[in-house]
Amino acid sequence: MSGLTSAAGVIALLDEQDDDLKVYALQKLNAIVDQFWAEISDAVSKIEIMYEDTEFKDRQLAALVASKVYYHLGEFDDSLNFALGAGALFDLSSKSEYVDTIISKCIDKYIALRIQEQEVPQNAEPMDSRLKDVVEKMFDRCYQDGEYKQAVGIALEAHRLDVVEYCIKAGGPSVILPYVYELTMTVVLDQAYRNTLLQLLVDQFRKLSEPDYVAINQCLVHLGDHAASAELLQNLVSTGDQKDLLMAYQLAFDLENNATQKYLTKVSDSLTSSSDEATQAKVDKIKSILSGKETIKLQLEFLCRNNHTDMLILKNSKTVLDARLSVYHSAVTFANAFMNAGTTSDDFLRQNLEWLSRATNWSKFSATAALGVIHKGHLSQGLKLLEPYLPQEGVTASPYSEGGSLFALGLIHANHGDEVLEYLRGVLKDTRIEVLQHGACLGLGTAGMATDSDEIYEDLKNVLFSDSAIGGEAAGLAMGMVMLGTASEKALDEMLQYAHETQHEKIIRGLAVGISLVMYGKEDAADDLIEKLSADKDPILRYGGMYTIAMAYCGTGNNKAIRRLLHVAVSDVNDDVRRAAVTALGFILFRSYKQVPRIVQLLSESYNPHVRYGACLALGISCAGTGSLEAIELLEPMTKDNVDFVRQGAFIALAMILMQQNETQNAKVAGVRTMFEEVIKKKNEDALAKFGAVLGQGIIDAGGRNVTISMQSRSGHSNMSAIVGVALFTQFWYWFPASHFLSLAFTPTAIIGVNADLNMPEIEFTSNARPSLFAYIPPTKPPTTVAIEKVATAVLSTTAKAQAKAKRSKAAAESDVMDEDEKPEVKTEEAKEEEAKAAAKPKKEATSEKLGNLARVVPAQLKYISFDKDARYVPVKKDVTGGIVVLLDNKSGEPETLIASTTATAAAAAAAGAADSAMEVEEEEAPLPEPFTYPFSDE
Repeated sequence: MSGLTSAAGVIALLDEQDDDLKVYALQKLNAIVDQFWAEISDAVSKIEIMYEDTEFKDRQLAALVASKVYYHLGEFDDSLNFALGAGALFDLSSKSEYVDTIISKCIDKYIALRIQEQEVPQNAEPMDSRLKDVVEKMFDRCYQDGEYKQAVGIALEAHRLDVVEYCIKAGGPSVILPYVYELTMTVVLDQAYRNTLLQLLVDQFRKLSEPDYVAINQCLVHLGDHAASAELLQNLVSTGDQKDLLMAYQLAFDLENNATQKYLTKVSDSLTSSSDEATQAKVDKIKSILSGKETIKLQLEFLCRNNHTDMLILKNSKTVLDARLSVYHSAVTFANAFMNAGTTSDDFLRQNLEWLSRATNWSKFSATAALGVIHKGHLSQGLKLLEPYLPQEGVTASPYSEGGSLFALGLIHANHGDEVLEYLRGVLKDTRIEVLQHGACLGLGTAGMATDSDEIYEDLKNVLFSDSAIGGEAAGLAMGMVMLGTASEKALDEMLQYAHETQHEKIIRGLAVGISLVMYGKEDAADDLIEKLSADKDPILRYGGMYTIAMAYCGTGNNKAIRRLLHVAVSDVNDDVRRAAVTALGFILFRSYKQVPRIVQLLSESYNPHVRYGACLALGISCAGTGSLEAIELLEPMTKDNVDFVRQGAFIALAMILMQQNETQNAKVAGVRTMFEEVIKKKNEDALAKFGAVLGQGIIDAGGRNVTISMQSRSGHSNMSAIVGVALFTQFWYWFPASHFLSLAFTPTAIIGVNADLNMPEIEFTSNARPSLFAYIPPTKPPTTVAIEKVATAVLSTTAKAQAKAKRSKAAAESDVMDEDEKPEVKTEEAKEEEAKAAAKPKKEATSEKLGNLARVVPAQLKYISFDKDARYVPVKKDVTGGIVVLLDNKSGEPETLIASTTATAAAAAAAGAADSAMEVEEEEAPLPEPFTYPFSDE
């Protein structure tokens, strides 16, 4: 056949009457179809007739030839139909591009029909049994080859739970179960089907010889099954086994890190009391962990102990910028708040009281609210800290500092507001001052986030309906925060209706962003609302529509959402809407951040500065803390953009990306930090660009260089408070005080080990990486003072001769008494050079280092962390993901060495009670430094 130049002779045989000749022709055509398909295509109708002839003895061969012809013609649907008709002749094991393509099309069609069967069974197209046979053969082939992951991928998309279960059993649960969980959370878009899969996973994880409680816990959070979570914790406590108890504590810490306030409250309430005192004490500890108090206390200890804030950076920026300009004063206020977030260090404020006193109006509001960021998490002392500023009966103070203090109270109790919600509600009801309403609303929203409280919602709605622009804007935002992720129809209807009725742009914008928060995480359930908002004639509501897409699909990487955002980014007539659309890409793609630079590359070169600004924020939000070089390369040209606010966005985004990065990790760090300083010092630089550079300085060193912006929790869940915090932070475009919301996204990067008593023992673990790779940035060196050289004094020649004679006579006298045997050794020039080289030669750096409890461990460092299996303390869960780690004590009978808290000291009574036990370290909050009062004059 190799010399054949045409298939015409073989094709002619198809017209013969004898079936044997036709079969011979088909056999020859099957062998040469890949070469002569163009010629054969003219006779394909004859081949089709043979296939359709029920009396023709080799119909399957005719179908196979026709299938190959249609494949080469690009008619894949027809090719698939004939391939199915070829039966056994269509060999699935054959390795060819034709077979691979048809199998792929076969699977795609099978999946589409299966989905149709599940979603709209009454209108579903009947499944071809031949199609089903091919897919079953494919599954069998996967089983034989041991390709269980490939079978799982097809089965998940085709809604074949029976195949998923079989693959888990046959392929080994330890390998397949984590893979199924990962695909369930990343590939499966339909929420109802995802929940079915999660329930299947829970059952499978329970069946393991050693049940994977951590994975079960994660699945239950996604399912929202608080009763099952409580039952899991209760069962672990009731076994009486120490390891199970420690696992219960670890699960409680993980729950607190991943779940909403509402979910945690329900889990806590579902835990049953026990008549046994010892068991009840354990349950009480779990409730304490779920309340967040234990986590916050430990994180506060870490941030205070490891504070590496570089005060000189702040001091230099404050000195250069004119404090009389509100924008500069606010910028330094925010930078100080970010740098000291959660550290409780207000040294900068104490050292600059005169500068601080220049704050007026909303700058004063921001400055007071900054206390909430600095003392974030200091729950037990929140009210006491802010007492000098909070509204008091009979005392007339500045409404701006009072309003700021209410917002600060919310920030301190962010997402853990049980203790202050009633107080804030009372202030909100008792005041008619707009600024106080504004602060109280923001405080209520932040402290009551995701509580789904109807009482708080009604209080906020009353402020909204007063139609005050300042109070109404904050009320709209706060309503969204309180009803976060509930998709409450009542809330959505009322908020949307009022947004259409009011004339205040501020209120409409507050409601638009608030509506987006209500639909947090709802994915396709939010599509109808998104459609309605995106088609609204009011650009502010279309702006809200973009944020609704961002919140509903955050972290999903959903292609439909991305397409919609890209379409709006280049087609909407309003700049704000286009900017919001591009910014929203960062929220949707933060799990696959490496794709973002490629997606926004063209947008970053847009003629429209608002689109370029949105591209900056999208890169910063999605790539925060990663040090992504691709993102930095896109942002660097925008730091020289001719529009001031684009430069501002680039500075903020660069700071987000380079958080906790040093020069060893990323060579760009030093250049970016220097650029911030130069922009701030530049006299003719625009105010907005300087504002961005100062904010950048605060963000890049946030939390004493011990926090990062993390949009997902350590176990892979979406970090709700971080996503909401960043979304609200982006509203500083309209309202500078919204900058403080970024503190909600700050996540401490530490490994904090606790024992069965939730105390911190001294532990040691290894970081198998060079110490310099993840070291802190060295502090800025203060400028050295240059000593002024003195001019030599003029000496007369006669005086000089007399002095020289005296020196000679003295030297002669000394040489007479010197011991001849003790002459000093004179070094040669060669020896001196060798010594200098040895001193200059760098010492070889260690390849690993030992770290202790409360050590900073950045996300990129976690893969290098290892615990010695033979050590006294080992983590109770297998994979160390950072954060709070419950430790199993392998020598429980021996005395422990505990780390004393720097933020707390034992109260006298507690110390007396604990004297009997050397193991017990029961601590109360430390006495605070003298109350710090802002030097604001009352207005």
